[in-house]
Amino acid sequence: MENNNDSTATPAHGWKRFVGPVVRYVLPLALTVLLLVYMFKKVNFVEMWDLIKHGVDYWWILAAMGISIFSHVFRAARWRLQLDALGIRPPFMALCCSIFGCYALNLVFPRLGEVWRCTYVASSQKASFSSVLGSMIGDRLADTLMVLLLLLLCLVVAAPALEAFLVRYPVGRDIMGLLYNPWFWVCAVVLCIGAWVVLRIFRESVIVRKMKEMALKMWEGFSVVARMKGRWQFLFLTLCIWGCYYFQLYVAFYAFPFTRALCHGEGMAWGLTPCLVAFVLSSISMAIPSNGGLGPWNLAIMFGLSIYGVTDAEGTAFSMLQWSGQTVMLIILGIYTMVYISMSKKSAKGESKGGGFTL
Repeated sequence: MENNNDSTATPAHGWKRFVGPVVRYVLPLALTVLLLVYMFKKVNFVEMWDLIKHGVDYWWILAAMGISIFSHVFRAARWRLQLDALGIRPPFMALCCSIFGCYALNLVFPRLGEVWRCTYVASSQKASFSSVLGSMIGDRLADTLMVLLLLLLCLVVAAPALEAFLVRYPVGRDIMGLLYNPWFWVCAVVLCIGAWVVLRIFRESVIVRKMKEMALKMWEGFSVVARMKGRWQFLFLTLCIWGCYYFQLYVAFYAFPFTRALCHGEGMAWGLTPCLVAFVLSSISMAIPSNGGLGPWNLAIMFGLSIYGVTDAEGTAFSMLQWSGQTVMLIILGIYTMVYISMSKKSAKGESKGGGFTL
């Protein structure tokens, strides 16, 4: 009987082992390829390549790459506040490298970087993995709230441009009509209430219990922010992180003539508003699993710039060059992280033997 049970359990177990990697790695890669194919079908590749080869001031791209380093350092400093509140105190450079390595790893294996950085910090500090994971979840929830706030700001500041763009297309007009229809909001409220009632009725079911456990875990990781001593520092560093994200894109606007023109155009507020629209759309696109944002991020940038008259070829050229610059920087930081971890291990071995060097 035991052999029969094992034989029936093995195929199911094998199926799960197959589906997991497919969902985590193959699906994001396939999505990246499909979105890239869709994007390049919409543009003249020769024209796009000509735009990249001629008329680009690469110093602005390098400046944007430099600003991106500060965003990672600020993120490490913010995460240190959360970990310190949990009694976990790794070296600051180790935290910086955990962020560098996280984003570098996400270029190849989407979402795996977050797991790696938690594992790295937890193992190096002999800390609880669940506690570190909870702090990382809090870190991401803070970013989600920031994106929502920026989206609201974008809808207020750029409302005329967004509405003018949407009404050009039948789909856009349908969306605008739906948003102005009171019955749409009535149905939305009814659906929310219905979902709450269903969750209450089936609150003892396995699925609902797992959802509640996940929500509680996320809340625990985020609630430490409200209790910790450095919560105002946390808020300040959050603004610094997202300020770096925004200005690295804004600085890149000066690399191309057509985006530079937005910074001097009438009613463009020195290009701050067009940059905000592209930035918010690209930030939302990062929720789509892909290799380093390639595909969804580029399409979002292209769409955001098209609202202000930038052609698809120009928008694709801008997004591809900006994405490539950030990717090169992440690869460099990833190599630095590997060297740092290797030297840290050698240093730890040397100290355990009573000699060696220290970092």
